[in-house]
Amino acid sequence: MSGPDEAPTPVAALRRIAFLLERARADTYKVKAFRAAAAAILPLSTDDVRRRADDGTLTELSGVGASTAKVITEAARGEVPRRLQETEAEHGRSLTAGGAGERLRSSLRGDLHSHSDWSDGGSPIEEMAFTAIELGHDYLVLTDHSPRLTVANGLSAARLERQLGVVDAVNEHLAGHGFTLLKGIEVDILDDGSLDQSDEMLAKLELRVASVHSKLKMDKDKMTTRMVNAVSATRMNVLGHCTGRLVTGNRGTRPGSQFDARKVFEACAEHDVAVEINSRPERRDPPTKLLELARDVGCLFSIDSDAHAPGQLDFLVLGCERAEAAGIEEERIVNTWPRERLLAWANR
Repeated sequence: MSGPDEAPTPVAALRRIAFLLERARADTYKVKAFRAAAAAILPLSTDDVRRRADDGTLTELSGVGASTAKVITEAARGEVPRRLQETEAEHGRSLTAGGAGERLRSSLRGDLHSHSDWSDGGSPIEEMAFTAIELGHDYLVLTDHSPRLTVANGLSAARLERQLGVVDAVNEHLAGHGFTLLKGIEVDILDDGSLDQSDEMLAKLELRVASVHSKLKMDKDKMTTRMVNAVSATRMNVLGHCTGRLVTGNRGTRPGSQFDARKVFEACAEHDVAVEINSRPERRDPPTKLLELARDVGCLFSIDSDAHAPGQLDFLVLGCERAEAAGIEEERIVNTWPRERLLAWANR
């Protein structure tokens, strides 16, 4: 992506504004305008874009409005668009104070938890992959939701099967970039600890995040049994946002589930399941005391963005800040590992 002082192409300017707005968790409708405009002009030649900018006919294109036309026009003239300058000034700064987490962030090879518009994400699979490349990832695991989570348009086995073909096509298109989009899922942990997808389909995937999304107020003992059963007896690799809490944001707040964290984390350590450090600002999950307990028990960890939009892939540094503060060794964080080692662990 172009920096704030470098004149970008019109498409790059629109994508950068969208990225920064997503990173700041702006309303989706604000972001979509810039991504739609970028998609509208992408097929056009540089000369066609410049001609439309000079003629004032950009808004005749479906997906281009007055504000995005202004961005395109300024970029086509070799200028840094004013809207981009303003967005960089407001949202382009580091997400952490004093560069906290940046050292560990530089060691991460990828991200194991991300969503596309196949479930409740806001962007196509390929846009998520392009942004991951721009952020320096070696790999990104696509983990759209499983069927029980209907509110998030969870994938049936048939839809997931189709998605695997799309991932193959994206990887073929991106060959030579030193990047791989990995096949995954965020699968619901059901009430009895089983997983919300067939074992046959789970076996076709390269990595599996499993999370509790329902009945978060379940009795403590029952929730403990539910989670231990999932960790001990299913094909899972990462325990996602273990308490399910929300601490801020436009979805409101909610307390975390109650469970015997020591029993759950001991099961994770025994069965080589990583505990996710969820980097979303509204989650900060696990809470600090539980994060330190998982550290002391001997768990592996995965620092994930849980991104639902391309700009949110940059949330990783927030999880890195927490991992550094907790003194978690880099070697215990599975997404610092090269792809081959990660996949050998996930499919042992």
